[in-house]
Amino acid sequence: MEEIGIIGAGSWGTTLANLIAEKGYNVSLWVRRDDLCQKIKKIGENPDYLPGIKLSGNIQPTTLMEHAVKEKTFIVCALPSHHVRSVVQSAKHLFSPNTLILSASKGIEDDTLLTVSGIFKTILPEVMHKNIAVLSGPSFAKEVCLKLPTAVCIAGEKKEVSERFQGLFGTEYFRVYTNSDVAGVELGGALKNVIAIAAGICDGLGLGNNARAALMTRGLAEITRLGGKLGANPLTFSGLSGLGDMVLTCTGKLSRNRYVGSMIGKGFGLDEILKNMKMVAEGVRTTMAAYELSKRHGVPMPITEQVYNILYKNKDARDAVYKLMTREQKGE
Repeated sequence: MEEIGIIGAGSWGTTLANLIAEKGYNVSLWVRRDDLCQKIKKIGENPDYLPGIKLSGNIQPTTLMEHAVKEKTFIVCALPSHHVRSVVQSAKHLFSPNTLILSASKGIEDDTLLTVSGIFKTILPEVMHKNIAVLSGPSFAKEVCLKLPTAVCIAGEKKEVSERFQGLFGTEYFRVYTNSDVAGVELGGALKNVIAIAAGICDGLGLGNNARAALMTRGLAEITRLGGKLGANPLTFSGLSGLGDMVLTCTGKLSRNRYVGSMIGKGFGLDEILKNMKMVAEGVRTTMAAYELSKRHGVPMPITEQVYNILYKNKDARDAVYKLMTREQKGE
């Protein structure tokens, strides 16, 4: 039986571990905190991130990275993107050259502006780069745990690697498509979180359905522009990791990024919002990275720019909306 390691025991990492474990695989789940690891072992659920969801007995929680990584057939990284570099750097000596690696993290590194697969490639030997794939798409962890129908995509430079992960994850409720556009799938999954914050701000301000629909449409346009500049296939952004994930995170009640935006629209400060959140809203950090990428590559991203100004320059949300609405008229 193939052995699987999952790095990261947040809601998404735990969900993916449980999905695979219920198919009969042995899964080692790396948990950063010893107290949480002991709770998962004792009660058979993750009370901090997925309370009330019973986990398969085939999951072995561990705080030892060696147990989660060494001699594994598959490794899945489900860490917040800003923790990936430090964790993988400390564990790189444990990776086997033939291990297949899947990034399930959605974000862009602050200082390097690399996607998560890019971070892996700067740390792991070149011989392993062909073994890296990425997972994205509209997938709230709780709904996957409840076995509600979900469709995602997995992209890799090597088709065989994507297909191996497709076979590992696919079930009657979790449908997996393969894709060859790694850049597009990763960028779509990361950048839509910025637009989700903007959508939440619209909702918090009470601007209505028209405003949200317009914002999502124009947000997708600017993500596609940047993605094309970075080598992605523009059509990818019309798929699951682009439009699909954007619809979910801009409208779904379980969206952390939409929640952050909504609270900002209601007048709460960012520090206060984040302090009261247990889970990570990736879009907050990604906004800064997206803004920097847009400036570096000369790509106009007016919605991203205004979200950046609201989060990091203390701009009033209503002033940002006015700025967007009164830009020079132009063709679509």
